[in-house]
Amino acid sequence: MSSAPHIPVLGREAIDHLAPRADGIYVDATFGAGGYSRAILDVPGTRLIAIDRDRTAIAGGADLVERSAGRLTLVEDRFSNLADVCAAQGVDAVDGVVMDVGVSSMQLDQAGRGFSFRLDGPLDMRMAQTGPTAADVVARASEGDLADIIYKLGEERQSRRIARAIVADRQETPFTTTRSLADLIGRIVRSKPGDIHPATRTFQALRIFVNEELDELQTALAAAERVLKPGGRLVVVSFHSLEDRIVKNFLAERSKTGGGSRHLPEVSQVAPSFQLLTRRPVVAGEEEVANNPRARSAKLRAAERTNAPAHDDDEQSPWPKLSDVMRGG
Repeated sequence: MSSAPHIPVLGREAIDHLAPRADGIYVDATFGAGGYSRAILDVPGTRLIAIDRDRTAIAGGADLVERSAGRLTLVEDRFSNLADVCAAQGVDAVDGVVMDVGVSSMQLDQAGRGFSFRLDGPLDMRMAQTGPTAADVVARASEGDLADIIYKLGEERQSRRIARAIVADRQETPFTTTRSLADLIGRIVRSKPGDIHPATRTFQALRIFVNEELDELQTALAAAERVLKPGGRLVVVSFHSLEDRIVKNFLAERSKTGGGSRHLPEVSQVAPSFQLLTRRPVVAGEEEVANNPRARSAKLRAAERTNAPAHDDDEQSPWPKLSDVMRGG
């Protein structure tokens, strides 16, 4: 295969930890511009199932599918459904899963997608381009729900002030563009020179909420656990503290061994389903950060599947639910 025109953040490190081998079956759970997929297909004999919920990314990967000579299957779906996607392809176990979590550079650079306030565009933010938009959320969510979303998903301390201002202003003029919302936040939230734009955290929160990104990630990790063969590897690159915390906690729980106290009755413990490959997250080096500032916040975590059964996944989501907020629940 040819070399990638797009190099994902921590791309070399991700592939090194995935360690694809000839005749292995792999899942690129977040295809994007196909950087991971190309690197996996560069290993002769590999078979790859790649997933993306963004139909623009799917269309952009058509040429790679054609050149892969049947080794790449590209599916439009949520990465949380990766186990079902594999089953639909007649695959019940894979040798590796790699995922790059969050919005892609391509999406940020398209004004019409509404992910960034750097370029004025419709207040959309949907990765799959279906369902409620960010404008719908801003127009319909209660003040309390808006404050909850912005605080929990954006870690914005001024969430209540921002929510109050949005609700007051939307009665007169709905927020339909990225610039109109960013300008409002810029007027009410003070920032010092050198700080990030005052609207950054709110936009992040709305994007995560509209796309249900944290629930998607939690479900995708459990799905990867179910489809990985013993010795199969899971590699996750995240760009946000909430995402990294989910990955860190998932792998810590799944790799836990021993424990308990010799002074207390023995409690049966589920066998670890993963063995950690990264005790600390892998981060980008100075050169990569210099070439791509987005790499500054990237963290890579990896683990290898044991032969123990997958754990029960009954953890309840602590984040606001899109369906609840949009129906006024």
